[in-house]
Amino acid sequence: MSRILIVEDEVAIANHLTKFLNKDGYAVEHLDSGLEVVEKVKQNQPDLIILDLMLPHKDGVTCCKEIREFSDVPIIMLTAKAEEIERIIGLKAGADDYVCKPFSAVELTLRIEGMLRRLKQKSTSQHFSLNTDTYLISFENKTCELTHLEFLLFNLLYQKPGRIYSREQIIELAYPTSAETNDRAIDCHIKNIRKKFKTLGLVSNTIESVYGAGYRFIIPEN
Repeated sequence: MSRILIVEDEVAIANHLTKFLNKDGYAVEHLDSGLEVVEKVKQNQPDLIILDLMLPHKDGVTCCKEIREFSDVPIIMLTAKAEEIERIIGLKAGADDYVCKPFSAVELTLRIEGMLRRLKQKSTSQHFSLNTDTYLISFENKTCELTHLEFLLFNLLYQKPGRIYSREQIIELAYPTSAETNDRAIDCHIKNIRKKFKTLGLVSNTIESVYGAGYRFIIPEN
């Protein structure tokens, strides 16, 4: 049974989510402020965290940054603000996905299922691999070669399946020493990688575009 930690100060929302997730077979714990989040994660090691952006005493962004210092647990951030800047702030803090309030509990559950499934696939899939020496990507019995810049970008996405990276994050994390990389170059690299992946029999959404947020890697199903 997967364990989910909900950090939400609006009791009605937390209770609704808890009941909904319990029915789907998840074990749920709830905190109503950010003060005890880090200690709770260290002690109980949840499989996934639903973290509200606006929390009393310690906000969700601060909690997320502190959690990322010691854990890669999937984090879905809840926010009442739909502006792009709020989504980017959460993603830069280390959140894997975001949901804007008001939201559908069904949609959130589907996102949770998908995130946990991809996490499980990462530990069991042996049909997709990267060679860091040759920049070769292998899927089943086929291979394709990426350029150095393409490989740096894809390797970043590959290390955390399902996590959304903004173009700004990709530039900062994949190309920390490059002064010439820009948003347009990132989009071009993604386009070229997708073309090469087609030769492996992979669909284009192996690297998925998330509107207004960036890109993420979806582990292909065998």
